Amino acid sequence: MRIVLCTPRGFCAGVVRAIDSVEEALRRYGKPVYVRHEIVHNKFVVEDLRSKGAIFVDELDEIPDTDAPVIFSAHGVAKAVPEAARRRNFRTIDATCPLVTKVHREAEVHYRKHGRTIILIGHEGHPEVVGTMGQLPDGAVKLVETCADAEALEVADPAKLAWVSQTTLSVDDTKEIVAVLARRFPEIAAPHRDDICYATTNRQEAVKSVADGADAFIVVGAPNSSNSQRLRETAERAGCRISVLVERAADLDWEQLDGAQLIGITAGASAPEILVEEVVDAIRARFPASVEFAEIVKEDMFFPLPRELR
Repeated sequence: MRIVLCTPRGFCAGVVRAIDSVEEALRRYGKPVYVRHEIVHNKFVVEDLRSKGAIFVDELDEIPDTDAPVIFSAHGVAKAVPEAARRRNFRTIDATCPLVTKVHREAEVHYRKHGRTIILIGHEGHPEVVGTMGQLPDGAVKLVETCADAEALEVADPAKLAWVSQTTLSVDDTKEIVAVLARRFPEIAAPHRDDICYATTNRQEAVKSVADGADAFIVVGAPNSSNSQRLRETAERAGCRISVLVERAADLDWEQLDGAQLIGITAGASAPEILVEEVVDAIRARFPASVEFAEIVKEDMFFPLPRELR
């Protein structure tokens, strides 16, 4: 058996920044540090930070009056959230990924400066989508999830439109939706640079380079992680018949892997490398297997900590 590890995989710069923000806040201010929503979508990471003194909440009203820091997750938040935090005099730290913040600013410029309705390509209910839609007044942003949605979309003024996207989507799916929007609304304004982040794109391209020749493909990541789900779908579309998403080695279905000659492995942008190593070790403990790497690009992106922590 050959195990081929896709490179790049795992943590992206935005995730590293978010996790480091919680750890630096704990170091600087001590326990507890409150975090609104999972800092990133990975149970292992969340539990590790919880063991160090982070308290995760769904909403601000779960936090007592406190001087402890309150951190916003990497996915970003609606404008109403920091406004509510200010009213309660919380010390807030915004760990929103800078590439998500870029989408927020794009949408605001299109709406406030040019009077455009914003078409957001994304998944309903995802925290990043909720945060992006919450940058503007109700009705200013229309969500499109599929090509069918784009075909059925009705707008007041086709000449006053702009599209933005969630940063963790399938590159191929998004291109298809954008093509429909461009055909139906030729004057629609596009982002200056692609909203799907570099890490999402790179990880999907690495999967494509391996999946076509693989007997099975394993994505290490959380089921609520959008970019991890898209990696599994990318492997499936690239021709890999068995394409699975697992959180830990204990989730592996050994019957699926029995007889496989080549297994591709990657990890979502919020999955730590220790979990990839755990999966590889579990496979090698059961099958004689070599390990090799398929690297498509070296990543050197770095985001500094939020200004409150510098």
